[in-house]
Amino acid sequence: MTRVLIVDDEPQILRALRINLVARHYEVAVAADGSSALKQAADWSPDLVILDLGLPDLDGVDVIHGLRGWSQVPIIVLSGRVSNYDKIDALDAGADDYVTKPFGIEELLARVRAVSRRAAVREAELARVQVGEHVVDLTSKTISGGVRLTPTEWHLLEILLRNPGKLISQRQLLVEVWGDKHLKETHYLRQYLAQLRKKLERDPGRPVHLITEPGMGYRFNP
Repeated sequence: MTRVLIVDDEPQILRALRINLVARHYEVAVAADGSSALKQAADWSPDLVILDLGLPDLDGVDVIHGLRGWSQVPIIVLSGRVSNYDKIDALDAGADDYVTKPFGIEELLARVRAVSRRAAVREAELARVQVGEHVVDLTSKTISGGVRLTPTEWHLLEILLRNPGKLISQRQLLVEVWGDKHLKETHYLRQYLAQLRKKLERDPGRPVHLITEPGMGYRFNP
């Protein structure tokens, strides 16, 4: 069942969207502000996000940037902002589509289906990621050779593998995996990356795929 996270501070919109999506067999969660949305996305791993830009605590574009730091989850912006500048800002930040309020529910559902189809193609490309001698399937959460990972190891690995070649900062990894109360716990990263290297690298002492950038963060080198 497809998981949809709806982020909007208008209760009537949350209720209407929940009713219509559940009736069409989507699994739905809701958030009324940006901070809750980012936490819900990290904890629940939705397949799609419907996001209002005018939130009470964070601008929706900042929420998009926060999600795009670690996730490629499809994002449909649902907003009362109608200027081209707002649309361009949201799309440049990483949104997949933009629907203006007021909106027709059938049009929105069609956009949801279209974005979901595109995401399915993208997910298929991630079905087999080569890490040294192992093949990692991010869709089924399996690794060739019977390698097993803990949930935390999977979370870290998935962030890195979904951003090949990109430097992921220590701060970003700590916030996304453990929360913003653990920003000083960089030893968590050293410990878990060492475990991942033991399981996936041919020579854990000389890693070629899960790379440390000293003082900055980590990078997946395909």
